Amino acid sequence: MGAHEDQPLLQQGPEFRDAGGLLILLHGRDATARDIMTLVPQLEHEGLAFAAPQADGKSWFPYSFLVPVQQNEPGIPSAMTVIRSLVTEADLLGVPNGKVMVLGFDQGACLALEFAARNPARYGAIFALSGGLIGPPGTTWESQESLSGTPVFIGYSDVDPHIHRSRVEESGEVLTRLGAVVKLKLYSGMGHTISGEELEHVNSVIADVLAAPATS
Repeated sequence: MGAHEDQPLLQQGPEFRDAGGLLILLHGRDATARDIMTLVPQLEHEGLAFAAPQADGKSWFPYSFLVPVQQNEPGIPSAMTVIRSLVTEADLLGVPNGKVMVLGFDQGACLALEFAARNPARYGAIFALSGGLIGPPGTTWESQESLSGTPVFIGYSDVDPHIHRSRVEESGEVLTRLGAVVKLKLYSGMGHTISGEELEHVNSVIADVLAAPATS
């Protein structure tokens, strides 16, 4: 078992078997599942379940998301397992991939995008708030599978010392190539945080996902 798989899982809203959709919330570095769950009151929709896994030691991986991936093992593979397990459990209990959404901030945003790139399928949506795909310059992301029109939103700032615009744009290009419908949004002066404007967009997409016919 990896570092993160035996950590607590916070849940709110209906049980998976009774839910019309699931939003997986991934916290950032030096944070907790409880921290990211403070977003729930701003994201509540009828029938939407929330699940926030906790990283061991309050960080999903030890170094920058731009270092060689091997330096961030076993954290990243363990985090991928946690996310994949939640998606699988939801599907078994009646919430198909098309109704599952993943939202992350900081390290959590990086993981949300990386999960989509490593496990392409038609998900409800992927929301990356201040993050990018994981790996050093020159990393390639290839798959025989497709994201099949999954909406992907990446919000970022022009004054964020942690997230480089070039990696955000590269992430958008990669996920578009993998079949996602990508929206990048630059927020002037925002810094490394989550804005109300970002959450307005997230809420709009959530509403669309919940209203759409269920697909596997």
